[in-house]
Amino acid sequence: MTKQLSVKNVLILLKGLVLGAGLTVAGTLQAQTINLSYNGAPDPDKNAVHLFASNLKKLVEEKTDGDLTLNLYPNSMLGEEQERMEQVMNTPSLNIASFAGIAPQFPEIFVSATPFMFDGFDSARAFFDTGEYWKASQEEFYKRTGTRILAVVEEGGFLAFTNSKRPIHKPADFEGLRFRAMDKSQVALYESFGASGTPIPWTEVYMALRTGVADGQMNPPMYIILGSLFEVQKYLTLANIQYSDQFLVANGEWFDNLSERERKALEEAVAEANALNRQAVESQVEARIQFLADKGMEVYRPTAEELDEFRRISRPSYLQWLEEQGIDQKWIDLALKDAGLK
Repeated sequence: MTKQLSVKNVLILLKGLVLGAGLTVAGTLQAQTINLSYNGAPDPDKNAVHLFASNLKKLVEEKTDGDLTLNLYPNSMLGEEQERMEQVMNTPSLNIASFAGIAPQFPEIFVSATPFMFDGFDSARAFFDTGEYWKASQEEFYKRTGTRILAVVEEGGFLAFTNSKRPIHKPADFEGLRFRAMDKSQVALYESFGASGTPIPWTEVYMALRTGVADGQMNPPMYIILGSLFEVQKYLTLANIQYSDQFLVANGEWFDNLSERERKALEEAVAEANALNRQAVESQVEARIQFLADKGMEVYRPTAEELDEFRRISRPSYLQWLEEQGIDQKWIDLALKDAGLK
């Protein structure tokens, strides 16, 4: 019985791969249905990643007259970050990955999260839209994984600190606090301020904060709302330390084998969905901050002098950490040059 079920499951998997690639058993082209997986709830008002995915689905299907359709899988329904990346590397699919999904194959991605690299949306977007670092990153990522990064997806603006213990106005206020980290780069950042960091998946963050496993975390206001973190966090510090982004990744073999018409339609849809998402993210930042204040969070905007202190401590420490990870200096130099810091 076990063997029969196993064979059946294998046949189902093979059938899914064939149909996902847009082929019948006879090998003729037909309409394609592709999975798009990502994190966060399917709420376009709270989750910018879902807004992007929803717009992308609509635009792709319109531009291909239904020849290419997307099935959306939010809330990490198809697995956590690394599981989803393995899927997109091995099957015809799309995935919106965070740093935790990209970094195991391409740790050089951490260079783009250097603290205070950008002074606003325009400089961050220019860095990814036209910079040499990002162009080289896309090419290298394809060489290593066989997948293509099609877009940098904004997920709510710039990162803010929250915690349940005390207001954070300056780096010294971090001393002794325990923070949830998305990945090891954030652990290094917290440690530079005198706090400790523990990597915890997004799906477990609320409970970790509620039970005291962590005192605080770092995310843009959008994610604080999306995860209802205002229920378990009291203090919000708008340090804007890093740009908050994720990455749309496509299986390379599938993407490269699309017809010219389908590939052009997909690329146009990605660009248009990204433009819509950027507009929505930037326009909602202040409203989201006010929402959190109305929910009882104590909001603090650091002074220019305090931000300088955060920058003075965090950037050199982070750059040293990058070197300790064995990241080639050429990636750091490229990124700093593109950001106007070198």
